[in-house]
Amino acid sequence: MFGISFSELLLVGLVALVVLGPERLPGAARTAGLWIGRLKRSFNSIKMEVEREIGADDIRRQLHNEHILSMEQEARRILDPFKPATPPTDPPAATGTPTGPAVDLPPADASTPAVTPEPPQAPRAP
Repeated sequence: MFGISFSELLLVGLVALVVLGPERLPGAARTAGLWIGRLKRSFNSIKMEVEREIGADDIRRQLHNEHILSMEQEARRILDPFKPATPPTDPPAATGTPTGPAVDLPPADASTPAVTPEPPQAPRAP
């Protein structure tokens, strides 16, 4: 965690053995272990409480759902590249005008006569 190697731990243990002596060293190690355990538990409880307060689980869930939706849209786009990713929200209004493709007509000016496209004819019977 702090980058303490085995040789550094061995040096600390030897110094503690010299300072405390062999009689008090096991009790001191036990006490230090208890304090370290309490500190870890308190830090973990504080961490869990903070995560609960900010709603980290809800944020993770929303991000996961958004990721799934984006993957689904990407899959739809790959499977059918000519179809729009989202369906139209409003159907075309029934105004009596055709909803087919628009016909580009040249602009009518004084030098050219106005041309109107002929309506499609029904097939003739033989």
